[in-house]
Amino acid sequence: MIKNLYMGLNTQVANFHVLYTKLHHFHWFVAGKDFFTLHAKFESLYEEINELYDQFAERLIIIGSKPDSSIAMYLKHTTLKESVAVKTDDMIHELMSDLTQLIQELKALILISNELGDDQTSDLLITTVSSFEKHLWMFQAFNK
Repeated sequence: MIKNLYMGLNTQVANFHVLYTKLHHFHWFVAGKDFFTLHAKFESLYEEINELYDQFAERLIIIGSKPDSSIAMYLKHTTLKESVAVKTDDMIHELMSDLTQLIQELKALILISNELGDDQTSDLLITTVSSFEKHLWMFQAFNK
């Protein structure tokens, strides 16, 4: 069971690296009438993801594992896809899809960490899910 938690957290470290890069891409290439809103939102999100990336990697070390720390390993273990989207609608749809996927994966990890009695990891996961659900809700409202 602990190996499942290690692998799941490492997958999220990889996902956060890919999402961080994707959000930078979106930040740099967003254009059009929503530029000011989305340019700032993407920046805020990649800053949040950068913090989570570090917190999840450090959590792995604290609980006795080692986080992956190379681009090759991230690309091998991520469940997200890289992006070359340049249309705002495509960016929003990709991000909503990624957030939905991450929420599902994080909820599965909450169950594992709860079974292991790892309250600190559960807390990190629950807080992350809560933030991602709020971002998803906001993008869904923005996209109507």
